[in-house]
Amino acid sequence: MSEARDNAWLRAMPVVFVLIWSTGFIVARYGMPHAPPFKFLAWRYALSILCFLPWIVLARVRWPQTRTQWLHLAVTGVLMHAGYLGGVWAAVKAGMGSGLSALVVGLQPVLTALWLSANGGQVNKRQWLGLLLGFAGLVLVVSRKFEGGGPGDQATWLNLSFAVGALLCITVGTLYQKRFVAPCDVRSANAVQLGAALLATLPLALMEPEAMAWNGELAGAMAWSVLGLTLGGSSLLYMLIQRGAAASVTSLMYLVPPCTALIAWVLFAEPITAATLAGTALTAFGVSLVVRASR
Repeated sequence: MSEARDNAWLRAMPVVFVLIWSTGFIVARYGMPHAPPFKFLAWRYALSILCFLPWIVLARVRWPQTRTQWLHLAVTGVLMHAGYLGGVWAAVKAGMGSGLSALVVGLQPVLTALWLSANGGQVNKRQWLGLLLGFAGLVLVVSRKFEGGGPGDQATWLNLSFAVGALLCITVGTLYQKRFVAPCDVRSANAVQLGAALLATLPLALMEPEAMAWNGELAGAMAWSVLGLTLGGSSLLYMLIQRGAAASVTSLMYLVPPCTALIAWVLFAEPITAATLAGTALTAFGVSLVVRASR
């Protein structure tokens, strides 16, 4: 019975991860008007560490055993937390719409596959087809964001640089973790990663002139960022990378923008068009090809 429950949880992990990760832009919509990006993220990292530490102590979780393990975890923390989240939030704050930023960061699976192919990794024809179909579906989903060309959908060299930086950080961080980070407890690993991200983010936060305007929306956005996105989503991403092939794990990122569109429809009554439905179906099919081929 226990083994059956474990297998069911392993099968559900990708679905739960996509649902949690998809709420990132929803949180940004609630929190961004009331806080500068790096101050918000510094608070998020600090509060997340405070949540992990008692859990680690009470559960008697082992910390990484060598300096090398600490170093590798710190590098992934700077890349996958400070670099990725800092880039995305800075891009949105600088005027880039959620559709365009999702599209830029959505290039990650293709970038990962290109790197794996160039370095002798196994990315077969079916996986390439799945990656391309997933990207085509992603374009369909976010294409409606560009209709009308509102101010929030405009790209500048500044916000585009932030988004591309986020893309590079999450891609390199995923590949780096898969290659160099030895398996260890996800709680202590996350605490080390978040500590490194906090140290990298804090100087930028202190340079921001804008203050945090605490209210209900900002408090709610912060609570979900800590409990849902960091303790839940980041922990699941860590476990998925440890357990799965890089191409199949990163292909899950294709599902995030369609799920975000569905969540925005439920919470904010944002319309879902035929292009959104078609793109979601195409993306899901593409991801299934990548994951099946990897298995």
